[in-house]
Amino acid sequence: MIYLDNSATTRPHLDVLESFKYISDTFFANPSSIHQLGGKAEQLLDKAREQAAVLLHVRKEEILFTSGGTEGNNVAIKGVALQHQSRGKHIITTSIEHPSVTETCDGLKQLGFEITYLQTDSKGRINLEQMKEAIRPDTILISIMHVNNEIGTIQDIKAIGSVAKLYPKLFLHVDHVQGLGKVSLDLASSGVDLCTVSGHKIHGLKGTGLLYRRSGVKIFPLFHGGGQEFGDRPGTENLAGAVAFVKALRLAKEAEKTSVDRLYEMKKCLINEVSSIPGVVMNTPMDHSAPHIVHFSVPGIKPEVLIHMLGEEEIYVSTKSACSSRSTSASQVLEACGFDEKRASSGIRVSMSYETKQEELKQFVNSLRRAIEKLKVFMR
Repeated sequence: MIYLDNSATTRPHLDVLESFKYISDTFFANPSSIHQLGGKAEQLLDKAREQAAVLLHVRKEEILFTSGGTEGNNVAIKGVALQHQSRGKHIITTSIEHPSVTETCDGLKQLGFEITYLQTDSKGRINLEQMKEAIRPDTILISIMHVNNEIGTIQDIKAIGSVAKLYPKLFLHVDHVQGLGKVSLDLASSGVDLCTVSGHKIHGLKGTGLLYRRSGVKIFPLFHGGGQEFGDRPGTENLAGAVAFVKALRLAKEAEKTSVDRLYEMKKCLINEVSSIPGVVMNTPMDHSAPHIVHFSVPGIKPEVLIHMLGEEEIYVSTKSACSSRSTSASQVLEACGFDEKRASSGIRVSMSYETKQEELKQFVNSLRRAIEKLKVFMR
């Protein structure tokens, strides 16, 4: 099997699974319980929060454990919007965000909020001047993804944050789900107020993640009923999930230090090889893009047909975000980059991990080349 859909989810690391099983079996008590076993569970949760803070170079009280990216984005965006709507009801985001951001913003529109969607260039990068011009006296939030989940484009969060800091009543939220462990982001110095990450993108478990919320930032909780997670995310804590997430985070940070250059080299080779196949157009830019995502189109060929042909050889790739991959409509991201309908509706995403081997990529390219040649013969 050759698994190249790591932006959708990753295979859990064995150490992460063992941590989850051990904590679930040994420290199963409710951390809010006042007996000794509950106290031990609470201490372990506090230790996990402290370790996460150290790994992300932030304060312990700035860590909120969540169930992953979708919840984190909802808690951040709705939390700011509902808490600070007296200041204004204008939000700025981009036209290439994950559905958990775009659909959250669509939901807020029903509550009277106004959303400005920044456009991008053909490489998926926003224009900083356009963002500056979009800021109004009633703007309360900017929400921008660090690494695009489809084509891998990296936004300059530090530059965006430097602009956001000029407006004390404005908050900056960053979806860092695809960048975590692969593209560094210094939360403390980048002007970020809220940041979402997810466990299952870094060989952790589904249903785990955290939201960084800078000290002093107040959000309206989406849930009520308990004081857990500082009252911002009440509900019995997933202790085993939090510990397992921190284990995955530690492993991801270690891999980033030792192996990210190798991942960039594999991406470069893959882009060159795939681009040489007749009929293929590359959507991922070579520069300013993450090391693990390569996205291309084969105009005139339905991507689901290619995916199924590769799947028959146990090679697994995808099209768009897993949350919208079952939709046969054109990619919103590719359309925002200015590509025509044929190109925007024929995209294929290859996403690697630190476990991916060069030999696997060579086999993928050969299988892809054969599949495209077969389909072109059939279409004649």
